[in-house]
Amino acid sequence: MFNRFRSMPATAMAAVLGCALMTTAVPAAAQEKPKKEKQKKEEEGKGKGLTASKGFGPALKKMTDATAAKDAATLQAALTEGQGTATTPDDKYLVAFYQLQLGILNKDQAIQSQGLDGMLDSGMTPPENLATYNFFSGNFAYGAKDYPKAIKRLEAAKAAGSTDPNLPVLLMDSYLSSGQADQGIAIAKAAIDASRAAGQRPSDELYVRPIKALQAAKRNDEVLDMMALRLRDYNQPAVWRQTLFIQLQANPDKEVSLDVLRLMRATGAMEQRPEYLEYAALATEAALPGEVVSLIRSGKQSKVIPATDAKFDELLKSQTERMGDEESTLTAYAQKPSTLSNPKVAGATGDTMVGYGRYADAIPLYKAALAAGGDKELWTYRLGVAQAQSGDIAGAKASFAQVTGPRKRLAQLWTTKIDAPAPAPAAAAPSTGG
Repeated sequence: MFNRFRSMPATAMAAVLGCALMTTAVPAAAQEKPKKEKQKKEEEGKGKGLTASKGFGPALKKMTDATAAKDAATLQAALTEGQGTATTPDDKYLVAFYQLQLGILNKDQAIQSQGLDGMLDSGMTPPENLATYNFFSGNFAYGAKDYPKAIKRLEAAKAAGSTDPNLPVLLMDSYLSSGQADQGIAIAKAAIDASRAAGQRPSDELYVRPIKALQAAKRNDEVLDMMALRLRDYNQPAVWRQTLFIQLQANPDKEVSLDVLRLMRATGAMEQRPEYLEYAALATEAALPGEVVSLIRSGKQSKVIPATDAKFDELLKSQTERMGDEESTLTAYAQKPSTLSNPKVAGATGDTMVGYGRYADAIPLYKAALAAGGDKELWTYRLGVAQAQSGDIAGAKASFAQVTGPRKRLAQLWTTKIDAPAPAPAAAAPSTGG
């Protein structure tokens, strides 16, 4: 009789499976009797042992020897014999274990998966191995697109304390792929929070896959919520462009659209000619020639707008002529009581200052517009932008916190921009149609 068999330790199993199941490790050799009582006590102290039944013993020895010799053909024959003589839960666990070894030798994931399932379903798996075995069983099920099984095994791995960094992504996507979007998103958000609390940047998949699922379900507000969260960790122009493109589609109002495009420009997210064209058209309609000229020149400098472009060249000429000496007269005009007492005039003058990049000079004008009873949502938002662009971070965040209405999300995004670290390395991009 063979006894005190130990399944492969969790660490060894992880190492083996983590290397694409290219190698195997042999469990501690089972022995009919320990050579010394001391050895017996040491072995028993390592964990629960398994005892093979008398009829199963010969097949078990053949399986053990074949695995040690890495002889897949002999192991297959021994397994066939063992499956016919295995009668107890211990026997069946051992058969499943050696089935796993055969799968490893043959690089056959289907057989590996069957072996893991047999070990787990036997109820004999040592507690210290439950996390590892369940994780890899769930991983195989995920690869086979058996998402209900993947969920079952991965949840069990999680409950058993698995710390594999791939578990949250696999579990999240198993839920998403099985149509359980809310569960998948909840797991993603919890994993994001846990990563950030540990001082780590969350996997981008924890954002990208939920975003795609929410887009497919046309849950557009939640798409924007998740994309805004993503910007905290993936602060890069491409991600800003995707986020703001959706925001642009959601806001038909021309003034709000202009504000969206301004944020796109401020985040370096204007990457294509049509964005410059729409921005220039809206700024022209808003009577902001200085902003149009500045925009077109920056587009040409970045080579998004060709050096020779009939449409933009005509617009640049007309807006330069319209601009005239406007900037040189702004300072005096901005100080007139008639300007400061009229909310629309004060705010519009602030917009003109911003168009020339004079953000600090725009701040008192926006404050005057608010004091004179102007549109609170509009001028508070633009005050926050001017403060942010002039370096008054505390003032900007205080202003953005007061914004409600159609610019509330834009105010939140500006706050994200203020708080975000330096632009992150390129990230995978969800399809947004942008």
